[in-house]
Amino acid sequence: MLDLSVINAMFPPDLPEPADWERRFGPRDLPDGAEVTRFAPSPTGHLHIGGLYTAAVARALAHQSGGVYVLRVEDTDRSRQVTGAAEEFSRLLGAFGLAPDEGGGAGVRAAGHGAARDAAAGDGEWGPYLQSERRDVYLSHVRELLRRDRAYPCFCGRERLARSSEEQRAGRSPLGYYGRWAPCRTLAPEEAGRRIAAGEPYVVRFRCPYEFPGRVRFADRIRASVTMQDNGNDIVLLKSSQEELPLPTYHFAHVVDDHLMRVTLVVRGEEWLSSTPVHLQLHTALGFEPPAYAHLAPLMKAEGVSRRKLSKRKDPEASVDYYLSAGYPPAAVQHYLRGLANIRLMDVPTAEALAATVRLDGMRPSGPLLDLPKLHSLSREFIASLAPEEVYAQLLAWAEEYDPELASVLARHERLTLAAVAAGRPAGAPARKDLERWSRFRDRYGFFFAELFGTPPAAGDDRYDGLAPDLVRAIAADFAADPAASSADEWYGRLGALAVRHGFAPDTTTWRRDPDRWAGPPRQVANVLRVALTGATRSPDLFAVAGALGRDEVVRRLTAMSAG
Repeated sequence: MLDLSVINAMFPPDLPEPADWERRFGPRDLPDGAEVTRFAPSPTGHLHIGGLYTAAVARALAHQSGGVYVLRVEDTDRSRQVTGAAEEFSRLLGAFGLAPDEGGGAGVRAAGHGAARDAAAGDGEWGPYLQSERRDVYLSHVRELLRRDRAYPCFCGRERLARSSEEQRAGRSPLGYYGRWAPCRTLAPEEAGRRIAAGEPYVVRFRCPYEFPGRVRFADRIRASVTMQDNGNDIVLLKSSQEELPLPTYHFAHVVDDHLMRVTLVVRGEEWLSSTPVHLQLHTALGFEPPAYAHLAPLMKAEGVSRRKLSKRKDPEASVDYYLSAGYPPAAVQHYLRGLANIRLMDVPTAEALAATVRLDGMRPSGPLLDLPKLHSLSREFIASLAPEEVYAQLLAWAEEYDPELASVLARHERLTLAAVAAGRPAGAPARKDLERWSRFRDRYGFFFAELFGTPPAAGDDRYDGLAPDLVRAIAADFAADPAASSADEWYGRLGALAVRHGFAPDTTTWRRDPDRWAGPPRQVANVLRVALTGATRSPDLFAVAGALGRDEVVRRLTAMSAG
Protein backbone atom coordinates (compact mmCIF):
# COMPACT_ATOMS: atom_id res chain seq x y z
CA MET A 1 0.00 0.00 0.00
CA LEU A 2 1.13 3.55 -0.71
CA ASP A 3 2.42 5.55 2.22
CA LEU A 4 -0.33 7.69 3.72
CA SER A 5 1.73 10.83 3.17
CA VAL A 6 1.89 10.04 -0.55
CA ILE A 7 -1.85 9.37 -0.71
CA ASN A 8 -2.73 12.57 1.15
CA ALA A 9 -0.45 14.59 -1.14
CA MET A 10 -2.44 13.38 -4.16
CA PHE A 11 -5.51 15.32 -2.98
CA PRO A 12 -6.44 18.84 -1.85
CA PRO A 13 -5.29 19.39 1.76
CA ASP A 14 -8.72 20.56 2.99
CA LEU A 15 -10.62 17.66 1.42
CA PRO A 16 -13.41 16.43 3.76
CA GLU A 17 -13.51 12.86 5.02
CA PRO A 18 -16.26 10.45 3.86
CA ALA A 19 -17.84 10.75 7.32
CA ASP A 20 -18.26 14.49 6.70
CA TRP A 21 -20.29 13.78 3.58
CA GLU A 22 -22.37 11.21 5.48
CA ARG A 23 -23.33 13.94 7.93
CA ARG A 24 -23.81 16.50 5.18
CA PHE A 25 -26.14 14.23 3.17
CA GLY A 26 -28.01 12.59 6.00
CA PRO A 27 -30.83 10.04 5.83
CA ARG A 28 -34.15 11.19 4.41
CA ASP A 29 -37.20 11.48 6.64
CA LEU A 30 -39.66 9.42 4.59
CA PRO A 31 -42.45 6.94 5.39
CA ASP A 32 -41.67 3.24 5.61
CA GLY A 33 -41.61 1.71 2.14
CA ALA A 34 -41.04 5.06 0.38
CA GLU A 35 -38.76 4.72 -2.62
CA VAL A 36 -36.14 7.25 -3.65
CA THR A 37 -35.56 6.88 -7.38
CA ARG A 38 -33.46 8.85 -9.82
CA PHE A 39 -33.29 9.54 -13.53
CA ALA A 40 -29.62 10.03 -14.35
CA PRO A 41 -29.00 10.88 -18.01
CA SER A 42 -25.64 11.76 -19.50
CA PRO A 43 -25.54 15.01 -21.53
CA THR A 44 -23.81 13.33 -24.48
CA GLY A 45 -26.80 13.50 -26.82
CA HIS A 46 -30.47 14.26 -27.16
CA LEU A 47 -33.02 12.60 -24.90
CA HIS A 48 -34.27 9.27 -26.27
CA ILE A 49 -37.88 8.18 -25.80
CA GLY A 50 -36.42 5.24 -23.85
CA GLY A 51 -35.02 7.78 -21.40
CA LEU A 52 -38.42 9.40 -21.01
CA TYR A 53 -39.86 5.91 -20.45
CA THR A 54 -37.28 5.27 -17.71
CA ALA A 55 -38.05 8.62 -16.09
CA ALA A 56 -41.79 7.95 -16.19
CA VAL A 57 -41.39 4.59 -14.44
CA ALA A 58 -38.92 5.96 -11.87
CA ARG A 59 -41.18 8.89 -11.05
CA ALA A 60 -44.29 6.73 -10.74
CA LEU A 61 -42.59 4.27 -8.38
CA ALA A 62 -41.34 7.09 -6.15
CA HIS A 63 -44.57 9.05 -5.98
CA GLN A 64 -46.94 6.15 -5.47
CA SER A 65 -44.83 5.03 -2.48
CA GLY A 66 -44.66 8.49 -0.91
CA GLY A 67 -41.01 8.86 -1.91
CA VAL A 68 -38.82 11.21 -3.94
CA TYR A 69 -37.84 11.29 -7.61
CA VAL A 70 -34.48 12.92 -8.42
CA LEU A 71 -32.95 14.21 -11.66
CA ARG A 72 -29.16 13.85 -11.57
CA VAL A 73 -27.10 14.79 -14.63
CA GLU A 74 -24.07 12.52 -14.99
CA ASP A 75 -21.72 14.87 -16.83
CA THR A 76 -18.29 13.45 -15.97
CA ASP A 77 -17.55 12.50 -19.61
CA ARG A 78 -16.50 16.00 -20.67
CA SER A 79 -15.12 14.94 -24.07
CA ARG A 80 -18.51 13.77 -25.37
CA GLN A 81 -20.69 16.42 -23.81
CA VAL A 82 -23.27 18.16 -26.03
CA THR A 83 -23.76 21.84 -25.24
CA GLY A 84 -27.18 22.54 -23.78
CA ALA A 85 -28.09 18.86 -23.30
CA ALA A 86 -28.37 19.15 -19.51
CA GLU A 87 -30.80 22.06 -19.82
CA GLU A 88 -32.73 20.11 -22.42
CA PHE A 89 -33.36 17.28 -19.95
CA SER A 90 -35.12 19.63 -17.55
CA ARG A 91 -37.11 21.23 -20.38
CA LEU A 92 -38.32 17.94 -21.83
CA LEU A 93 -39.14 16.32 -18.51
CA GLY A 94 -41.14 19.40 -17.55
CA ALA A 95 -42.92 19.47 -20.91
CA PHE A 96 -44.18 15.92 -20.40
CA GLY A 97 -45.22 16.34 -16.78
CA LEU A 98 -42.22 14.43 -15.43
CA ALA A 99 -40.41 17.25 -13.63
CA PRO A 100 -38.28 15.95 -10.74
CA ASP A 101 -38.80 16.62 -7.06
CA GLU A 102 -35.09 17.43 -6.80
CA GLY A 103 -32.53 18.39 -9.39
CA GLY A 104 -32.92 20.22 -12.66
CA GLY A 105 -30.77 23.17 -11.57
CA ALA A 106 -27.27 23.80 -10.30
CA GLY A 107 -28.36 22.39 -6.96
CA VAL A 108 -26.81 22.80 -3.57
CA ARG A 109 -23.13 23.49 -4.07
CA ALA A 110 -20.86 21.68 -1.66
CA ALA A 111 -17.99 23.71 -0.30
CA GLY A 112 -15.71 22.00 2.19
CA HIS A 113 -17.75 20.99 5.23
CA GLY A 114 -20.56 23.47 4.56
CA ALA A 115 -23.09 24.09 1.82
CA ALA A 116 -24.90 26.99 0.20
CA ARG A 117 -28.38 26.47 -1.17
CA ASP A 118 -28.89 27.53 -4.75
CA ALA A 119 -32.22 29.26 -5.32
CA ALA A 120 -32.99 27.36 -8.54
CA ALA A 121 -36.37 25.64 -8.51
CA GLY A 122 -36.31 21.89 -8.07
CA ASP A 123 -33.05 21.75 -6.09
CA GLY A 124 -32.81 19.97 -2.77
CA GLU A 125 -30.60 19.25 0.22
CA TRP A 126 -28.88 16.25 -1.37
CA GLY A 127 -27.44 18.22 -4.29
CA PRO A 128 -25.72 19.49 -6.29
CA TYR A 129 -27.27 17.30 -8.96
CA LEU A 130 -24.62 17.88 -11.62
CA GLN A 131 -21.83 15.38 -11.06
CA SER A 132 -19.22 17.85 -12.27
CA GLU A 133 -20.10 19.96 -9.21
CA ARG A 134 -19.58 17.04 -6.79
CA ARG A 135 -15.86 16.51 -7.46
CA ASP A 136 -14.76 16.80 -3.82
CA VAL A 137 -17.33 14.20 -2.80
CA TYR A 138 -15.76 11.66 -5.17
CA LEU A 139 -12.17 12.59 -4.32
CA SER A 140 -12.84 11.93 -0.63
CA HIS A 141 -14.02 8.40 -1.42
CA VAL A 142 -11.20 7.68 -3.91
CA ARG A 143 -8.69 8.72 -1.24
CA GLU A 144 -10.38 6.42 1.27
CA LEU A 145 -10.10 3.43 -1.08
CA LEU A 146 -6.40 4.20 -1.61
CA ARG A 147 -5.88 4.38 2.16
CA ARG A 148 -7.46 0.94 2.54
CA ASP A 149 -5.53 -0.50 -0.43
CA ARG A 150 -8.75 -1.06 -2.35
CA ALA A 151 -7.42 1.20 -5.12
CA TYR A 152 -4.03 2.03 -6.62
CA PRO A 153 -2.41 4.46 -9.10
CA CYS A 154 -1.88 3.18 -12.64
CA PHE A 155 0.74 4.72 -14.94
CA CYS A 156 -0.02 2.67 -18.09
CA GLY A 157 -0.40 4.93 -21.12
CA ARG A 158 -2.63 4.47 -24.13
CA GLU A 159 -0.01 2.62 -26.15
CA ARG A 160 0.57 0.06 -23.40
CA LEU A 161 -3.19 -0.47 -22.97
CA ALA A 162 -3.65 -0.82 -26.73
CA ARG A 163 -0.95 -3.52 -26.90
CA SER A 164 -2.61 -5.39 -24.04
CA SER A 165 -5.95 -5.28 -25.85
CA GLU A 166 -4.35 -6.67 -29.02
CA GLU A 167 -2.78 -9.51 -27.05
CA GLN A 168 -6.08 -10.29 -25.36
CA ARG A 169 -7.96 -10.38 -28.66
CA ALA A 170 -5.30 -12.58 -30.23
CA GLY A 171 -5.47 -15.00 -27.30
CA ARG A 172 -9.27 -14.75 -27.08
CA SER A 173 -8.99 -13.55 -23.50
CA PRO A 174 -11.51 -11.15 -21.93
CA LEU A 175 -10.64 -7.51 -22.51
CA GLY A 176 -9.65 -5.50 -19.47
CA TYR A 177 -7.00 -4.63 -16.92
CA TYR A 178 -6.25 -7.75 -14.88
CA GLY A 179 -3.68 -10.48 -14.31
CA ARG A 180 -0.47 -10.11 -16.32
CA TRP A 181 -2.07 -7.20 -18.18
CA ALA A 182 -2.24 -5.21 -14.92
CA PRO A 183 1.41 -4.43 -14.12
CA CYS A 184 0.64 -1.45 -11.89
CA ARG A 185 -1.46 -3.61 -9.56
CA THR A 186 1.74 -5.16 -8.19
CA LEU A 187 3.95 -2.09 -8.51
CA ALA A 188 6.07 -1.51 -5.39
CA PRO A 189 4.59 1.30 -3.27
CA GLU A 190 7.95 3.07 -3.19
CA GLU A 191 8.15 3.02 -6.99
CA ALA A 192 4.60 4.28 -7.34
CA GLY A 193 5.33 7.09 -4.85
CA ARG A 194 8.49 8.09 -6.71
CA ARG A 195 6.63 8.27 -10.06
CA ILE A 196 3.83 10.34 -8.54
CA ALA A 197 6.37 12.75 -7.01
CA ALA A 198 8.06 13.05 -10.41
CA GLY A 199 4.79 14.25 -11.93
CA GLU A 200 4.16 11.19 -14.08
CA PRO A 201 0.49 11.07 -15.10
CA TYR A 202 -1.67 8.35 -13.63
CA VAL A 203 -5.24 7.21 -13.16
CA VAL A 204 -6.63 5.56 -10.03
CA ARG A 205 -7.92 2.01 -10.47
CA PHE A 206 -10.12 -0.19 -8.32
CA ARG A 207 -8.37 -3.23 -6.88
CA CYS A 208 -10.79 -5.97 -7.82
CA PRO A 209 -11.11 -8.49 -4.97
CA TYR A 210 -10.97 -11.49 -7.32
CA GLU A 211 -8.09 -12.61 -9.51
CA PHE A 212 -10.27 -15.42 -10.88
CA PRO A 213 -13.89 -14.24 -10.55
CA GLY A 214 -16.67 -16.76 -10.41
CA ARG A 215 -20.41 -16.31 -10.79
CA VAL A 216 -22.41 -13.74 -8.87
CA ARG A 217 -26.11 -13.78 -8.09
CA PHE A 218 -28.16 -10.67 -7.35
CA ALA A 219 -31.78 -9.64 -7.25
CA ASP A 220 -33.50 -7.60 -9.95
CA ARG A 221 -37.00 -6.27 -9.31
CA ILE A 222 -38.11 -7.19 -12.85
CA ARG A 223 -36.06 -10.34 -13.56
CA ALA A 224 -36.06 -11.75 -9.99
CA SER A 225 -32.75 -13.60 -9.45
CA VAL A 226 -29.96 -12.90 -11.96
CA THR A 227 -26.74 -14.93 -12.19
CA MET A 228 -23.77 -13.85 -14.31
CA GLN A 229 -19.99 -13.71 -14.44
CA ASP A 230 -18.60 -11.52 -11.66
CA ASN A 231 -16.30 -8.62 -12.42
CA GLY A 232 -12.59 -9.41 -12.56
CA ASN A 233 -11.37 -6.13 -14.00
CA ASP A 234 -9.51 -3.32 -12.23
CA ILE A 235 -11.66 -0.52 -13.60
CA VAL A 236 -10.63 3.13 -13.60
CA LEU A 237 -12.16 5.15 -10.75
CA LEU A 238 -10.50 8.53 -11.28
CA LYS A 239 -9.42 9.84 -14.66
CA SER A 240 -5.98 11.15 -15.58
CA SER A 241 -4.13 13.32 -13.10
CA GLN A 242 -3.05 15.43 -16.08
CA GLU A 243 -6.52 16.93 -16.26
CA GLU A 244 -6.91 20.26 -14.51
CA LEU A 245 -9.91 18.88 -12.61
CA PRO A 246 -9.72 15.07 -12.66
CA LEU A 247 -13.21 13.61 -12.55
CA PRO A 248 -14.37 10.10 -11.69
CA THR A 249 -15.72 7.58 -14.14
CA TYR A 250 -19.43 6.91 -14.35
CA HIS A 251 -19.16 3.59 -12.54
CA PHE A 252 -17.62 5.12 -9.43
CA ALA A 253 -19.47 8.45 -9.35
CA HIS A 254 -22.94 6.98 -9.61
CA VAL A 255 -22.28 4.47 -6.81
CA VAL A 256 -21.19 7.28 -4.47
CA ASP A 257 -24.13 9.47 -5.51
CA ASP A 258 -26.76 6.76 -5.17
CA HIS A 259 -25.58 6.16 -1.62
CA LEU A 260 -25.30 9.79 -0.51
CA MET A 261 -28.56 10.81 -2.21
CA ARG A 262 -30.14 7.88 -0.34
CA VAL A 263 -31.47 6.25 -3.51
CA THR A 264 -33.32 3.05 -2.63
CA LEU A 265 -34.31 1.84 -6.10
CA VAL A 266 -32.28 2.27 -9.30
CA VAL A 267 -34.48 2.11 -12.39
CA ARG A 268 -32.29 2.00 -15.49
CA GLY A 269 -31.96 0.43 -18.92
CA GLU A 270 -31.09 -3.18 -19.52
CA GLU A 271 -27.76 -2.13 -21.05
CA TRP A 272 -26.48 -1.57 -17.49
CA LEU A 273 -27.38 -5.09 -16.32
CA SER A 274 -23.94 -6.46 -17.25
CA SER A 275 -22.26 -3.70 -15.18
CA THR A 276 -24.16 -4.54 -12.02
CA PRO A 277 -21.48 -6.93 -10.65
CA VAL A 278 -18.82 -4.19 -10.64
CA HIS A 279 -21.28 -1.74 -9.09
CA LEU A 280 -22.02 -4.20 -6.31
CA GLN A 281 -18.27 -4.67 -5.74
CA LEU A 282 -17.84 -0.91 -5.42
CA HIS A 283 -20.70 -0.65 -2.92
CA THR A 284 -19.05 -3.36 -0.82
CA ALA A 285 -15.59 -1.76 -1.03
CA LEU A 286 -17.02 1.58 0.10
CA GLY A 287 -19.05 0.00 2.91
CA PHE A 288 -22.38 1.00 1.34
CA GLU A 289 -25.65 -0.94 1.34
CA PRO A 290 -26.55 -1.22 -2.36
CA PRO A 291 -29.96 -0.07 -3.58
CA ALA A 292 -32.45 -2.38 -5.26
CA TYR A 293 -32.20 -2.60 -9.05
CA ALA A 294 -34.81 -2.75 -11.79
CA HIS A 295 -33.46 -3.03 -15.33
CA LEU A 296 -35.95 -2.02 -18.01
CA ALA A 297 -35.98 -3.87 -21.32
CA PRO A 298 -35.29 -1.59 -24.32
CA LEU A 299 -38.11 -0.23 -26.46
CA MET A 300 -38.48 -2.17 -29.69
CA LYS A 301 -39.76 -1.42 -33.20
CA ALA A 302 -41.45 -3.83 -35.60
CA GLU A 303 -39.60 -4.27 -38.89
CA GLY A 304 -41.44 -6.71 -41.11
CA VAL A 305 -41.93 -9.90 -39.13
CA SER A 306 -38.98 -9.17 -36.82
CA ARG A 307 -38.28 -6.69 -34.05
CA ARG A 308 -35.26 -4.50 -33.37
CA LYS A 309 -34.20 -1.89 -30.85
CA LEU A 310 -35.43 1.62 -31.50
CA SER A 311 -32.59 3.52 -33.17
CA LYS A 312 -31.64 7.17 -32.66
CA ARG A 313 -30.21 7.26 -36.18
CA LYS A 314 -32.98 5.47 -38.08
CA ASP A 315 -36.19 6.31 -36.23
CA PRO A 316 -37.45 9.89 -35.80
CA GLU A 317 -39.83 8.69 -33.09
CA ALA A 318 -36.78 7.75 -30.99
CA SER A 319 -36.27 11.44 -30.16
CA VAL A 320 -38.39 12.97 -27.41
CA ASP A 321 -38.52 16.24 -29.37
CA TYR A 322 -40.42 14.38 -32.09
CA TYR A 323 -43.41 14.01 -29.78
CA LEU A 324 -43.34 17.68 -28.81
CA SER A 325 -43.08 19.01 -32.36
CA ALA A 326 -45.80 16.62 -33.54
CA GLY A 327 -48.04 17.93 -30.79
CA TYR A 328 -48.97 14.81 -28.84
CA PRO A 329 -50.62 15.95 -25.60
CA PRO A 330 -48.17 15.28 -22.73
CA ALA A 331 -50.83 13.45 -20.69
CA ALA A 332 -51.44 11.05 -23.59
CA VAL A 333 -47.70 10.36 -23.90
CA GLN A 334 -47.48 9.75 -20.15
CA HIS A 335 -50.42 7.36 -20.42
CA TYR A 336 -48.73 5.53 -23.29
CA LEU A 337 -45.43 5.16 -21.43
CA ARG A 338 -47.25 3.74 -18.41
CA GLY A 339 -49.01 1.34 -20.74
CA LEU A 340 -45.67 0.17 -22.13
CA ALA A 341 -44.62 -0.59 -18.56
CA ASN A 342 -47.90 -2.27 -17.55
CA ILE A 343 -50.01 -3.40 -20.50
CA ARG A 344 -53.15 -3.41 -18.31
CA LEU A 345 -53.07 0.41 -18.36
CA MET A 346 -53.24 0.75 -22.15
CA ASP A 347 -56.99 0.38 -22.47
CA VAL A 348 -58.26 2.51 -19.60
CA PRO A 349 -59.02 6.26 -19.75
CA THR A 350 -55.99 8.53 -19.41
CA ALA A 351 -57.02 9.96 -16.03
CA GLU A 352 -57.40 6.43 -14.64
CA ALA A 353 -54.06 5.30 -16.12
CA LEU A 354 -52.19 8.27 -14.63
CA ALA A 355 -53.70 7.63 -11.20
CA ALA A 356 -53.04 3.88 -11.27
CA THR A 357 -50.15 2.09 -9.59
CA VAL A 358 -47.24 1.09 -11.84
CA ARG A 359 -46.11 -2.39 -10.84
CA LEU A 360 -42.64 -3.75 -11.48
CA ASP A 361 -44.04 -7.28 -11.28
CA GLY A 362 -46.26 -6.34 -14.22
CA MET A 363 -43.26 -5.59 -16.43
CA ARG A 364 -41.73 -8.11 -18.78
CA PRO A 365 -38.01 -8.75 -19.32
CA SER A 366 -38.64 -8.60 -23.10
CA GLY A 367 -38.73 -5.18 -24.72
CA PRO A 368 -42.15 -3.57 -25.28
CA LEU A 369 -43.04 -2.61 -28.84
CA LEU A 370 -43.28 1.13 -29.57
CA ASP A 371 -46.54 1.22 -31.52
CA LEU A 372 -47.43 4.70 -32.78
CA PRO A 373 -50.93 3.69 -33.96
CA LYS A 374 -51.71 2.77 -30.34
CA LEU A 375 -50.39 6.14 -29.17
CA HIS A 376 -52.62 7.79 -31.78
CA SER A 377 -55.62 5.92 -30.43
CA LEU A 378 -54.89 6.96 -26.83
CA SER A 379 -54.23 10.52 -27.90
CA ARG A 380 -57.49 10.74 -29.89
CA GLU A 381 -59.43 9.50 -26.90
CA PHE A 382 -57.70 12.00 -24.62
CA ILE A 383 -58.26 15.00 -26.88
CA ALA A 384 -61.90 13.98 -27.36
CA SER A 385 -62.32 13.96 -23.57
CA LEU A 386 -61.28 17.62 -23.28
CA ALA A 387 -63.71 20.51 -23.16
CA PRO A 388 -63.42 22.79 -26.23
CA GLU A 389 -61.87 25.51 -24.07
CA GLU A 390 -59.12 23.14 -22.94
CA VAL A 391 -58.54 21.96 -26.51
CA TYR A 392 -58.11 25.60 -27.52
CA ALA A 393 -55.69 26.33 -24.67
CA GLN A 394 -53.46 23.30 -25.35
CA LEU A 395 -53.57 23.78 -29.11
CA LEU A 396 -52.65 27.47 -28.85
CA ALA A 397 -49.77 26.72 -26.47
CA TRP A 398 -48.40 24.14 -28.93
CA ALA A 399 -48.85 26.41 -31.96
CA GLU A 400 -47.08 29.32 -30.31
CA GLU A 401 -43.99 27.13 -30.10
CA TYR A 402 -44.19 25.10 -33.31
CA ASP A 403 -46.58 26.82 -35.77
CA PRO A 404 -46.55 30.62 -35.31
CA GLU A 405 -48.85 31.23 -38.30
CA LEU A 406 -51.50 28.94 -36.86
CA ALA A 407 -51.02 30.52 -33.42
CA SER A 408 -51.69 33.96 -34.89
CA VAL A 409 -54.90 32.74 -36.54
CA LEU A 410 -56.08 31.00 -33.37
CA ALA A 411 -55.39 34.04 -31.22
CA ARG A 412 -57.52 36.21 -33.53
CA HIS A 413 -60.35 33.69 -33.80
CA GLU A 414 -60.91 32.08 -30.41
CA ARG A 415 -64.69 31.90 -30.82
CA LEU A 416 -64.39 30.37 -34.29
CA THR A 417 -61.88 27.82 -32.97
CA LEU A 418 -64.28 26.79 -30.20
CA ALA A 419 -67.11 26.55 -32.72
CA ALA A 420 -64.96 24.48 -35.06
CA VAL A 421 -63.98 22.02 -32.33
CA ALA A 422 -67.61 21.73 -31.21
CA ALA A 423 -69.04 21.51 -34.76
CA GLY A 424 -71.34 18.53 -35.16
CA ARG A 425 -71.27 17.73 -31.45
CA PRO A 426 -74.73 18.08 -29.89
CA ALA A 427 -74.84 19.08 -26.24
CA GLY A 428 -73.82 16.14 -24.08
CA ALA A 429 -72.72 14.01 -27.06
CA PRO A 430 -69.19 12.56 -27.31
CA ALA A 431 -66.65 14.66 -29.17
CA ARG A 432 -65.38 13.61 -32.57
CA LYS A 433 -62.25 11.47 -32.41
CA ASP A 434 -60.55 12.81 -35.51
CA LEU A 435 -57.57 14.57 -33.96
CA GLU A 436 -54.66 12.66 -32.44
CA ARG A 437 -52.04 15.43 -32.31
CA TRP A 438 -52.02 19.18 -32.57
CA SER A 439 -49.94 19.18 -35.77
CA ARG A 440 -52.94 17.66 -37.60
CA PHE A 441 -55.26 20.52 -36.66
CA ARG A 442 -54.54 22.32 -39.93
CA ASP A 443 -55.52 19.25 -41.96
CA ARG A 444 -58.64 18.50 -39.94
CA TYR A 445 -59.91 21.98 -39.06
CA GLY A 446 -57.92 24.50 -41.06
CA PHE A 447 -60.78 24.99 -43.51
CA PHE A 448 -62.76 26.83 -40.83
CA PHE A 449 -60.33 29.76 -41.10
CA ALA A 450 -60.32 31.90 -44.22
CA GLU A 451 -56.62 32.72 -43.77
CA LEU A 452 -55.73 29.02 -43.86
CA PHE A 453 -58.33 27.84 -46.36
CA GLY A 454 -57.71 30.25 -49.21
CA THR A 455 -59.87 29.62 -52.32
CA PRO A 456 -62.10 26.58 -52.83
CA PRO A 457 -61.13 23.83 -55.30
CA ALA A 458 -61.97 24.76 -58.92
CA ALA A 459 -65.15 23.31 -60.44
CA GLY A 460 -63.21 20.74 -62.47
CA ASP A 461 -61.51 19.22 -59.41
CA ASP A 462 -61.79 15.43 -59.03
CA ARG A 463 -63.16 15.87 -55.52
CA TYR A 464 -66.51 16.93 -57.03
CA ASP A 465 -67.21 13.28 -57.82
CA GLY A 466 -66.83 13.58 -61.59
CA LEU A 467 -69.69 16.04 -62.08
CA ALA A 468 -69.42 18.41 -65.05
CA PRO A 469 -67.78 21.73 -64.05
CA ASP A 470 -70.78 23.76 -65.29
CA LEU A 471 -73.11 21.69 -63.11
CA VAL A 472 -70.83 22.10 -60.09
CA ARG A 473 -70.78 25.87 -60.58
CA ALA A 474 -74.55 26.01 -61.03
CA ILE A 475 -75.19 24.07 -57.79
CA ALA A 476 -72.82 26.32 -55.84
CA ALA A 477 -74.33 29.53 -57.26
CA ASP A 478 -77.89 28.33 -56.61
CA PHE A 479 -77.23 27.56 -52.96
CA ALA A 480 -75.19 30.75 -52.46
CA ALA A 481 -78.26 32.78 -53.40
CA ASP A 482 -79.98 31.76 -50.16
CA PRO A 483 -77.86 29.69 -47.76
CA ALA A 484 -79.43 30.74 -44.47
CA ALA A 485 -81.72 28.52 -42.40
CA SER A 486 -83.06 28.65 -38.86
CA SER A 487 -82.69 24.91 -38.20
CA ALA A 488 -80.89 21.85 -39.46
CA ASP A 489 -84.18 20.43 -40.84
CA GLU A 490 -84.83 23.59 -42.84
CA TRP A 491 -81.23 23.70 -44.09
CA TYR A 492 -81.20 20.08 -45.25
CA GLY A 493 -84.70 20.50 -46.74
CA ARG A 494 -83.36 23.33 -48.83
CA LEU A 495 -80.44 21.14 -49.87
CA GLY A 496 -82.87 18.41 -50.97
CA ALA A 497 -84.89 20.86 -53.03
CA LEU A 498 -81.65 22.09 -54.61
CA ALA A 499 -80.79 18.51 -55.61
CA VAL A 500 -84.17 18.01 -57.33
CA ARG A 501 -83.88 21.33 -59.20
CA HIS A 502 -80.66 20.12 -60.75
CA GLY A 503 -81.96 16.70 -61.71
CA PHE A 504 -80.83 14.65 -58.72
CA ALA A 505 -83.07 12.25 -56.81
CA PRO A 506 -84.76 13.64 -53.65
CA ASP A 507 -83.38 10.77 -51.57
CA THR A 508 -81.11 7.73 -51.93
CA THR A 509 -83.97 5.19 -51.92
CA THR A 510 -85.67 6.92 -54.83
CA TRP A 511 -82.43 7.02 -56.78
CA ARG A 512 -81.78 3.31 -56.21
CA ARG A 513 -85.25 2.38 -57.52
CA ASP A 514 -84.68 4.16 -60.85
CA PRO A 515 -81.08 5.38 -61.22
CA ASP A 516 -81.42 6.07 -64.95
CA ARG A 517 -84.04 8.73 -64.32
CA TRP A 518 -81.80 10.92 -62.17
CA ALA A 519 -78.47 12.71 -62.55
CA GLY A 520 -77.34 10.96 -59.37
CA PRO A 521 -78.08 10.54 -55.64
CA PRO A 522 -78.51 13.66 -53.48
CA ARG A 523 -75.22 13.01 -51.67
CA GLN A 524 -73.43 14.24 -54.82
CA VAL A 525 -75.06 17.65 -54.41
CA ALA A 526 -74.13 17.70 -50.71
CA ASN A 527 -70.58 16.75 -51.74
CA VAL A 528 -70.36 19.79 -54.02
CA LEU A 529 -71.12 22.06 -51.07
CA ARG A 530 -68.84 20.09 -48.76
CA VAL A 531 -65.83 20.34 -51.09
CA ALA A 532 -66.50 24.01 -51.84
CA LEU A 533 -66.72 24.86 -48.14
CA THR A 534 -64.06 22.55 -46.68
CA GLY A 535 -61.84 21.39 -49.54
CA ALA A 536 -62.44 17.76 -48.52
CA THR A 537 -64.95 15.02 -49.27
CA ARG A 538 -65.32 14.25 -45.57
CA SER A 539 -66.01 16.74 -42.80
CA PRO A 540 -68.02 17.27 -39.65
CA ASP A 541 -71.78 17.74 -40.05
CA LEU A 542 -72.24 20.11 -43.00
CA PHE A 543 -74.93 22.26 -41.33
CA ALA A 544 -72.66 22.67 -38.29
CA VAL A 545 -69.76 23.63 -40.56
CA ALA A 546 -71.88 26.25 -42.33
CA GLY A 547 -73.08 27.60 -39.00
CA ALA A 548 -69.52 27.95 -37.69
CA LEU A 549 -68.35 29.65 -40.87
CA GLY A 550 -71.23 32.10 -40.89
CA ARG A 551 -73.41 33.21 -43.81
CA ASP A 552 -70.93 35.69 -45.28
CA GLU A 553 -68.04 33.20 -45.44
CA VAL A 554 -70.30 30.47 -46.89
CA VAL A 555 -71.45 32.85 -49.64
CA ARG A 556 -67.87 33.98 -50.28
CA ARG A 557 -66.60 30.45 -50.81
CA LEU A 558 -69.52 29.30 -52.96
CA THR A 559 -69.38 32.44 -55.06
CA ALA A 560 -65.61 32.18 -55.51
CA MET A 561 -65.95 28.62 -56.77
CA SER A 562 -68.98 29.22 -59.01
CA ALA A 563 -67.29 32.23 -60.60
CA GLY A 564 -64.03 30.35 -61.18
